[in-house]
Amino acid sequence: MPLSRRPTLTLRRKVAVNHAHPYEDKPWLNHYEKGVAAQVDYEEACLPEFLDRSAADFPRQSALIFQGFRVTYQQLKEMVDRCATALADLGVRKDDSVAILLPNTIPCVVAYYAILRLGARAVMNNPLYSDRELEHQFNDSGARLLVTLDLLMERMVALRSRTSIRHIVYTTLGDYLPFPKNLLFPLVAPKKGLAKPVAPAPDLWRWKDLLTRHEPRPPQVKLAFEDIAMLQYTGGTTGVSKGVMLTHGNLSKQVQAIRAWFPTFDRGGEVMLGALPFFHVFGLSVAMNFAIHMGWSDVLVPRPQPEPLLEAIAKFRPTFAPLVPTMYIGMLNSPRIQKADLTSIKGCFSGSAPLPVEVIRDFEARTGAVIVEGFGMTESSPVTHINPFGGTRKVGSIGIPIPDTEARIVDLSDGQTDVPLGETGELLVRGPQVMQGYWKRPEATAETLVDGWLYTGDIATMDQDGYFFIVDRKKDMIISGGYNVYPRDIEEVLFEHPKVAEATAIGVPHPTRGEQVKVFVVLKAGETATVEEIVSFCKDKLATYKLPTEVEFLPELPKSNVGKVLKKNLRAEELVRRGK
Repeated sequence: MPLSRRPTLTLRRKVAVNHAHPYEDKPWLNHYEKGVAAQVDYEEACLPEFLDRSAADFPRQSALIFQGFRVTYQQLKEMVDRCATALADLGVRKDDSVAILLPNTIPCVVAYYAILRLGARAVMNNPLYSDRELEHQFNDSGARLLVTLDLLMERMVALRSRTSIRHIVYTTLGDYLPFPKNLLFPLVAPKKGLAKPVAPAPDLWRWKDLLTRHEPRPPQVKLAFEDIAMLQYTGGTTGVSKGVMLTHGNLSKQVQAIRAWFPTFDRGGEVMLGALPFFHVFGLSVAMNFAIHMGWSDVLVPRPQPEPLLEAIAKFRPTFAPLVPTMYIGMLNSPRIQKADLTSIKGCFSGSAPLPVEVIRDFEARTGAVIVEGFGMTESSPVTHINPFGGTRKVGSIGIPIPDTEARIVDLSDGQTDVPLGETGELLVRGPQVMQGYWKRPEATAETLVDGWLYTGDIATMDQDGYFFIVDRKKDMIISGGYNVYPRDIEEVLFEHPKVAEATAIGVPHPTRGEQVKVFVVLKAGETATVEEIVSFCKDKLATYKLPTEVEFLPELPKSNVGKVLKKNLRAEELVRRGK
C-alpha cells in the first residue's frame, strides 16, 4: 500500500541531548557568509512550479545544452507538459511509481519533471546496474512504467516480465543533436555502439513520437509538500539498496537552502556544468534541480570522464561546477589539462567523498575558481554541510550546517551521548531536507532516523568554530592492535606522493592484531614504484600502527558511477584470496 506520511515506528534508541553542549550553541552561525540567514523563509512551491517560473522569467534562455543542441526554458516547459500528458494517457496517476533509466540527457530531465507534475513518484536508476539490481529496484518501488535508452531495450524488455512494468518509453542519444551531428548520427552511431535497433514488442513507445502525438495539456494535480516525490535508492555499496522517501518539501527546501547559501550567484546569470549523474541525489539536487530553480543553462555531460569534461568546459564555458573528487583528479591527470582553459569556472562544489588537499590546491591554481567542499547523503536530499563560498573555508572540512540544519556528534559506543568538542563520534543531522524514511522498511527507518535525527554512519569531529570534519565511515574504520585507524589519514599521505594518482586503504585480517592496513595504489602515467618506496614515504608521516603492511599496485580503482571507491569490492576480493 502506498505510504504518504511517515510510518508509526517503535524507536530502538533515544537521543540524549545535553543543552549546555556547544552543538546546541550552533557556533557555525558566526561563520555564515554575509547575506546568508540562519533560517530560510521557504516558499511552499514544488519543483514543477520552479520550472514554470523560470520559463516565464527566462523563456528564450537555454535551459539544457546537450552536445551543442539547445532547449530553451519555454521549450523545456512545453516538453514536460507534453510528456506529462503522454504519461497520463498511458495510465500514470498520482502516487504511481515511474522508473527512469537514463544518463544525463534531455529526456532524463523532461521525464523527471513530468512525473513530478503528475504527482507520481520518480524512481531514478543507474544505467550501469545489473539486471538483478534493477529488478530489485523496479519491484521494490512498484514501478509501472519505465523511461530508458534504446541501448538498454533488449535487456529491459526481457526483464519486464519479472516486474510490474507494463509500458516502456525509449529514447536514443541521437534524438536531440545539432546540425550536422543529427545527420551523421544514424550513419555512425550503430558502428560506435551509440545506438541499437529496437525489436517490435507490445507497449513500447518511442520518446519523440509520444511527445509529438500529445498536446502540452497535462491533468491538473495538486501537489503537497508532504507527498512523496521520489524513491531515491541508496547506492547499494553495502547490502541491498533501500528506497529513500523524499517528499516534495524535502526537494523544494533543499534547492531553496542551496540558493540561500550562494547569495552572490544570480538567477538567470550562470551556466551549470551538469556532469554529476542525475540518477544520483547529489547530481539531481545540485546539478539539475538547483539549475532549473535558478533559471541557469545546464550543460549536460552524459559520460563524465576527463576528456568529455574538459571538452564541455572549453566549449560551453560553465561558471558553476559541482563535481566529485574522481572528476577533479581525472581532469588534473589528463594530458589535455595543459592546454585546457578552465577559467570560466567561478565556483566549484565537491562532495560524495573527501577531496584530497593536494587536488584542491592544484585545481584552484589552474582555474582561479573557489572549491567548497560539502557533505550529504541520499537520506538528506543530500546536502547538509557546505563551506562558506564567500567566507572562511577550512581545507579538509565538510564545512558548516546549511540554514535550518542542526548537527551533533555522539559517542560511537552508545549512539546517544554528545561527545566533547574536538572528539570523534558519529555525525547526526536534522533538518527539512531529511527523508521521511525508507520505503517499506520501518525497522531500517527506526535504526537510522530517531526523533528526526539522521544517523549518518560517518565518524566526525567539530572544532570550536563549528566546522565539521569527516574522519571516515564507521564501516571503513580499521581496528589494528586495539587502535582505531582511519583510512583517510593514510590516503591523504599517499596523495602527497609525486608518483601517486589515486590510492585507497582498507583493513585486512591479521592473526594477532585483528586487522592490518593494506593500500591499493594507482600510479600516474609512465611512473613506476616499489612497495618499499611507498611504505618508506609513509614512515615519517604516520604513526607506526597506521603504516601500511601491504601495498598492491592497480591500473585503476573500482568505483561506482558517481566516483566513490568501492572498498567493499576490494575487501571481498581480499577475503576470498585469503580463504576467509
